[in-house]
Amino acid sequence: MDLSERAEPDARIAKELEDLRNRLTGVLLEPGGEGYEEARRIWNGMHDLRPRAIARAGSITDIDPVLDAARNTGLVLAVRGGGHNVAGHGSVAGGLVLDLSGLRKVTVDPATRVVTAEPGATLADVDRATAEHGLAVPIGVISATGIAGLTLGGGVGWLTRSNGLTLDNLISADVVTAAGEQLKVSEQENPDLFWGLRGGGGNFGVVSSYTFRARPLPHPVLGGNLFYTPDHWKQALAGFAGWTADLPDEMNPIISFLCLPPEFGMGGDPWMIIGCAWAGADHQPGLDLIEQLRKLAPPDQEEVGPVLWPEWQSAMDGLFPTGSRGYWKNVSFSRLDEEVIDVVAGFASQVHWHGTGIDIHHLEGAFGRVPEDSTAYPNRSSRYLLNVYGFWAESKDDARLTEFARKAHARMQPFAEEGEYLNFLGSESGQDPEAARRTYGQDKFARLIELKQRYDPNNLFSRNHNILPRQPQSAP
Repeated sequence: MDLSERAEPDARIAKELEDLRNRLTGVLLEPGGEGYEEARRIWNGMHDLRPRAIARAGSITDIDPVLDAARNTGLVLAVRGGGHNVAGHGSVAGGLVLDLSGLRKVTVDPATRVVTAEPGATLADVDRATAEHGLAVPIGVISATGIAGLTLGGGVGWLTRSNGLTLDNLISADVVTAAGEQLKVSEQENPDLFWGLRGGGGNFGVVSSYTFRARPLPHPVLGGNLFYTPDHWKQALAGFAGWTADLPDEMNPIISFLCLPPEFGMGGDPWMIIGCAWAGADHQPGLDLIEQLRKLAPPDQEEVGPVLWPEWQSAMDGLFPTGSRGYWKNVSFSRLDEEVIDVVAGFASQVHWHGTGIDIHHLEGAFGRVPEDSTAYPNRSSRYLLNVYGFWAESKDDARLTEFARKAHARMQPFAEEGEYLNFLGSESGQDPEAARRTYGQDKFARLIELKQRYDPNNLFSRNHNILPRQPQSAP
């Protein structure tokens, strides 16, 4: 190919992007231009990507022209909400980014407990809007996370047992499809797509608005952390297993293993922390349950008491600044017997550095009572979800710490159950054509393929944990 042949598509792309610039209510940023370097940054610094252009939406009306430009240029499209996705799907090398992060409005109707969020809203935005009304939407645990990606992938957090996943509390969504259709999606309207959105990630369109049902939440809530040194971990895990055997829905516990940074004043050694969020209006039953745990697993240190919900939700934000280098692996399982405890305590005790953590979410409760086939979320039957997550700062640590996560994940495979949590998957799953099948299981995977074929047959939305259409077609 000579220079003139190469120049022709470049000139065509440049013209399409200039046309896009003129149609946007927001701004189009390109390499070398003001604001581009800041705009291309996403949370996971391991994905240091340079898009061909970034369209920063000024309103939801900007979605249509960006999709037009992606189709007309053939540039690979990435859709960004909060940009906190560990797999780096909010950006794309040499492609076109639809950046919705400026659209963060959240409205609350206290009478109906209905909450509507724009696609760039973060968990902090949602919490601030709902807390003043004594309400909360069940969401994740790091407040800088975007509500969009969290919802489409699941939404495991501090209210999962009491109220289910974030996607379980989604009432409806407004969706722009690959063909430019504007669809209202709910149990009543386009229910097939509503099923796929809830767990299928960003495979089927751009969601321009999310409508949730919030739950009443006491002000303040009861929160608690019980801290254990490594020599007490096995006893504490055994006690936790017994305690969770018959736990009321209102108690939401998460175990964490990590070395806390100096500002926490906990020294440089690894800790196991059992965090507890009680969702009941009366604190006393929650205090009684924590006392039961305290007897089964006496802590080395503790902090238990009332706390404002937004403060509880954002307590660990400082661990995950933008630019952190993240690599995560997760596994669903149901046993927490002596064999599993030995394995977990074994690899967790190796974490003597700040930059890697291990969480165990106790599920069941409201989460487990949602019928398996009612959403695309992979697995409702497992009792626990373990996540190994990295958040280190230096590229020199990449090989060592990603290898640790892989080895810990491998050690859990004898106890693993079907299905992985989409939001805790790294980018390597996108390079494996069998990853989606393993994530969802054969039946849900087949149903998702059919939805992809119907709503995105040319795979315009490919920067995700991708589900390929049944019969990929060439772009028009």
